[in-house]
Amino acid sequence: MPEIENWSEMVDFTGSLANVAAACTTSYFRHPIDIMTKQDKSPVTIADQETERLLREMILKNYPSHGILGEEHGSEGLDRDDLWVIDPIDGTKSFIAGLPVYGTLIAYMHLQRVRIGAISMPAMHEFWIGVQGQGCFYNGEKCNVSACTKLSDAILMTTSPDYFTGTDKGRFSEVSEKTRLQRYGGDCYIYGMLASGWTDIVIEQGLQSYDYMALVPVIQEAGGIITDWSGDCLNLHSDGNVLAAATPELHQQALDILRR
Repeated sequence: MPEIENWSEMVDFTGSLANVAAACTTSYFRHPIDIMTKQDKSPVTIADQETERLLREMILKNYPSHGILGEEHGSEGLDRDDLWVIDPIDGTKSFIAGLPVYGTLIAYMHLQRVRIGAISMPAMHEFWIGVQGQGCFYNGEKCNVSACTKLSDAILMTTSPDYFTGTDKGRFSEVSEKTRLQRYGGDCYIYGMLASGWTDIVIEQGLQSYDYMALVPVIQEAGGIITDWSGDCLNLHSDGNVLAAATPELHQQALDILRR
């Protein structure tokens, strides 16, 4: 773990990265913009590419020995002690459609563990940051998950039920049907809702490491649990199936269904 002075410095720098990303993404938001298609058939825009370029430039200028993993411009130095994992626009489809529920995800890892994670929602002026051992903060105030312990009482969120495939679609549906309320859409925003106690469980499939690494300290430091569908801790090589819940009881009830 970094020395305490460096620890505080990393927190401040994470905030600076989020501010730069917010300025860049909002300058393009709800303006005419060309939409390109990546090899995986997902959309991308100049806003995604330029935002990540600026963040990488900042990181390399301030911490040239650190590694970087980003969605748009690949990776370098994945084996280094310090690594930044960034998604410049999580929710590019929402961004393109003019919906404000797009965000920037920033994770700082030290010795292969996520120490700091941030969810920045520029169009809505909302910001969550989880710092290992210090808690999770929403717009500067400490926040916590709900106390929900039963699926029958839970509010469930996912970006879209259409993203689930094969037998996993059936498992998700079984969990969903047991919950009190279901809401769809939101990408990374729904994890902020979980960290602040507004929803109780989030289930998703097929995420990449830049989609979920920043979420780990946000959820954990808010008192929740976030794992893959086997109950294992998320890492850079996880399969992308994510289960986040407010309480151990709720997490276990969903896990019993998802890992069959």
